Parts: sequence; C-alpha cells; structure tokens
Amino acid sequence: MGYDKTYKDFQEGEALINVIDEKGYKEANLADAIRFRMKRDGKRFWAGDNVSDYLHEGDREILIDEAAQAFETVLDALLIDRDNDPNSKGTARRLAKMYFNEIMAGRYEPAPDATAFPNDTEDRYEGMLVVRSELRSMCSHHHQPVSGVAYIGIIAANKLIGLSKYTRIAQWCARRGTLQEELCNDIAREIMRATASANVGVYIQATHGCCENRGIMAHSSLTQTTVLKGSFATDSGTKKEFMDNIKLQQDFAPR
Repeated sequence: MGYDKTYKDFQEGEALINVIDEKGYKEANLADAIRFRMKRDGKRFWAGDNVSDYLHEGDREILIDEAAQAFETVLDALLIDRDNDPNSKGTARRLAKMYFNEIMAGRYEPAPDATAFPNDTEDRYEGMLVVRSELRSMCSHHHQPVSGVAYIGIIAANKLIGLSKYTRIAQWCARRGTLQEELCNDIAREIMRATASANVGVYIQATHGCCENRGIMAHSSLTQTTVLKGSFATDSGTKKEFMDNIKLQQDFAPR
C-alpha cells in the first residue's frame, strides 16, 4: 500500500516510525515524512526552493526540534563540549532556529502578500520604477553569508504593488541557500508574477562569505549579476535608463 497520509494524520497517537510504503521507505520523524511526500510528488527541494506548501501550522517548531538534535550531532563530531562550554550550551538549538526563522526563512514561508492597485486609468503611470532593496542571503555551497543590494526596475503595467513589497519579495527570495545568479532570476520572476509586467530588470551587487572567509580570502571581492526581461533586454534606451538610475541610487545611498 502506498503512503499518502500527512504528519497531522498521526498526531492523535499513531506513530510515524516504521511507516513503510511499497518501496520500503521508512519514516522516523517529520522531516523524513515531508521529504518523502515531496519525492512522491516530484517536488524539487533544492536549497533555493520554497517548500511552504508542504508545511502545516506548527510543523516548523517540530522541524526546529529535529534540526537541533542534528546540530548536536554535528557539534559532537567537531569535538565541542556542549555540556561544559558555556558558549556552546544551547548552540545547537540556536543554529536550528536561525536556519528556519532567519537565514533560510524564505524556504518555509509562503510568498509575501503583494496587494496590487489598478493602474488602468487614462492618465496611468507608464514610466520606469527603480527600487533599491538590501539583501541578506546564504551561499548554498558553503552556507556562508551573502550580503548586498538588489536594484529592481520595472515598466508599470496594469497594476502596481506597494513600494515595500518589492523589498519583501526580494528578501523572501534571498533568505534561502542560493547562488547569486539564481537569486537574480528568482527575484525577476516573482516581481513579474506580482505585477503582471513583462518588462523587469534586476541588478544585484553583493559580497560573499565563501570568498571572504575561506578559500581565496578576498575581502575586496564583489559580485554583480543582471537579469533583463522584455524592453529592458531589447530596448537600449530602457536598459540605459535603468543603469543610469542604478548609478543615481548608488550615489544617494548611505555608505
């Protein structure tokens, strides 16, 4: 018999442990149950993917408990005395909470609500809008911090979203394990979805802990990526206006 129950079906007393499907897959905890359901459904769950559709209310707290136990194993393998080192007591749980609630929260939370306003009157706005959004992300290769700024440009379509929503969407995309190239594409896609505009540009400028804190130790390293859609890619004047606006934003921004 195939396994098609959710974790909530077992909360009234039936244990998840030893639940096996026809392929012999065994589930021992909630993370295993969710991972099995995603595999069963063909759902990709890479570090940069959002998996919020597979979480129920209260699941994140259970996942944090499970991750805290896993982090304890990691700390033990690093020969860190979790029992007597005052700086390491509770570190495993702090790490688990940080991953789920902060640096990778964009994986486990649904997309921010981007309320749209009509832009379809006779004198509607048809110009360019450029928003500067500060970002914090994490490299999926080494789990090192990525810190930078995204400049989001858009030619207004038939609906507009609040200015803060551009940053909320960008930060939602960023708070995962990702590559900057992928992040640039993710932000462009989500902005296009929220605004129904086919004309979007995203430029990201960021520093990477995987270059600064390990490997080449390059503390002056800076990575820039650009994704251009619609007229931003096909019209040289639109592209120039976007890049000129970025320069103006950079001159204005606090240092």
